[in-house]
Amino acid sequence: MLTIALPKGRIAKETLEKFEKAFGEKFVFEDRKLILEKAGFRFLNVRNQDVPTYVMHGAADLGVVGLDVLQEKEYDLIKLLDLKIGQCKVAIGLKAGDKLDWSKPSIRVATKHEKIAKSFFESKAMAVDIVKLYGSIELAPLVGLSDCIVDIVETGETMKQNGLEVGDTIMQSSANLICNKNSYYTKKDKILALKDSIKGTM
Repeated sequence: MLTIALPKGRIAKETLEKFEKAFGEKFVFEDRKLILEKAGFRFLNVRNQDVPTYVMHGAADLGVVGLDVLQEKEYDLIKLLDLKIGQCKVAIGLKAGDKLDWSKPSIRVATKHEKIAKSFFESKAMAVDIVKLYGSIELAPLVGLSDCIVDIVETGETMKQNGLEVGDTIMQSSANLICNKNSYYTKKDKILALKDSIKGTM
């Protein structure tokens, strides 16, 4: 049996739809259940940020997770397939009308994407002071907590509604099928067959 960690919410639903197409069966988590077993698969319903951790430690053979989360974790995992769902970008957000002052000795950035933000600004030879926030990140530049934010952007609507505008894109992201290295060697045939079945529906 292959165990697959899925992020809760929209991507889980879209991923299960891909499995339904590939295997001609219904895959649905009942009520508040966190495990779904079906057709030789065990699906785990976990938080987006936790997917790579389950896969890294072998609690799941495979996982579906956004490239942004993967990059932030820096785990040694195999990327098998871009599922082309959950497409978004990681971008800078600024108070509308503001510009980043690159002449400052350092820029203060509010984000939950610490590593992505840090490496972006460091690649521009800019010292960065990260303020880690877990939600309502758009508030930070409005109340002077930070010069800008680094956050996920799908349409830019949330930023706009909160008096911010979208600045530079740091990276594009979409959901990827990832794999534990040991699982890849011990269950290679099953895993590649699964990858091909899903690829066939795309």
